[in-house]
Amino acid sequence: MHKTELDRIAIGLMVLFCTIWGVQQVAIKLASAGISPVWQAGLRSIGATVLVFAWARLRGVRLFAADGTLWAGILAGLLFAAEFAMIFLGLQYTTASRGVIFLYTAPFFVALGAVWLLPHEHLRRAQWTGMALAFCGVLLLFGEHLFTPADRAWVGDLMILLAAVFWAATTLTVKASALARASAEKTLLYQLAVSALALPLLSTIICIFVFKASFDAVPRSLIDAARIDGLSDLRILMRVMMPLAKPAIATNVILAFIWSWNNFLWPLIITRDESMQTLPLGLARFLSIHEDTTGALYAFCVMVLAPGIVVFLMAQKEFVRGLTSGATKG
Repeated sequence: MHKTELDRIAIGLMVLFCTIWGVQQVAIKLASAGISPVWQAGLRSIGATVLVFAWARLRGVRLFAADGTLWAGILAGLLFAAEFAMIFLGLQYTTASRGVIFLYTAPFFVALGAVWLLPHEHLRRAQWTGMALAFCGVLLLFGEHLFTPADRAWVGDLMILLAAVFWAATTLTVKASALARASAEKTLLYQLAVSALALPLLSTIICIFVFKASFDAVPRSLIDAARIDGLSDLRILMRVMMPLAKPAIATNVILAFIWSWNNFLWPLIITRDESMQTLPLGLARFLSIHEDTTGALYAFCVMVLAPGIVVFLMAQKEFVRGLTSGATKG
């Protein structure tokens, strides 16, 4: 029987899960002192993937049936990874109470997106009112000093707000795609498994040093001049720092793509289904099955190497500038 309304058990479970979700923000703040935030998010996804997979197997849920959900699942997983990367990074700058306020704007983004993607699920006026009242309650509870942020707290607030957008995008992807017909376990496993692959790759420390070198190379006088002209810290970041950091951005994009594309060990540990395996794993499997097909082997190698080479050739000037940024003074 398909229920369209929440019963008492469902309401109680939602309250319990929201409580756990709120405690999570505090746990992230406590653990962030000893571990990279994005790596911490990756470990969370890895552990959750193992637990959800075990739960699904115990219940006999079919996880690997060809039901047309693969690409939608990968997209949902990437959005899920981006959401938690922003949450974990944002909480390095802002407080857990401020983070809750910005994170819980997600339902409003879902409601706005549903106007275009889910035409049969528009909210009624009473539902809009209830959602607004619930958000006002969160605002009153956690909104102390909301408009007087501490130094650089706005950076964390912006990241948490982006996390809310990614959370809404994940929800809309699930509702508007073939995932809506898949089991809850499979849908959740897509998000966890893909983020378990993606998040550890985002925590590569060399990317941080590339950005640091690029920002250090910007003259302090340029930043001071922008402040004299009345630009806020956010506008300085978006209009001064980011345009000058294009070589660093290109460098990180190229490095992240090549590392992810050529990675062998991590996908080998995480993936189990052949349809989810990457090309390097496919090349190893090809070699184990076909031993005397030299021509086909070379073709497979070219297919594996070509995307990385193409990406590098498209942005090689920016790549070189990004790596040498800050290397000389004067």
